[in-house]
Amino acid sequence: MAEKDRNLKWEELSPDDQLKYEIAEELGLLEKVQTSGWKSLSAKETGRIGGLMARKKREKRTPAS
Repeated sequence: MAEKDRNLKWEELSPDDQLKYEIAEELGLLEKVQTSGWKSLSAKETGRIGGLMARKKREKRTPAS
């Protein structure tokens, strides 16, 4: 496991990084990220995380009508 992942301090992460970890967990990819790092993800997995991050950010900005 990478040094930075072992010493992960949630409160020190930026809001974007917190969201990225949350989504990785939702998709079942958190363990893979923790053991092999973000570079171990496929382009499809990375794109899925990015797409969900964009959607969640957009939903936070615009109030539901």
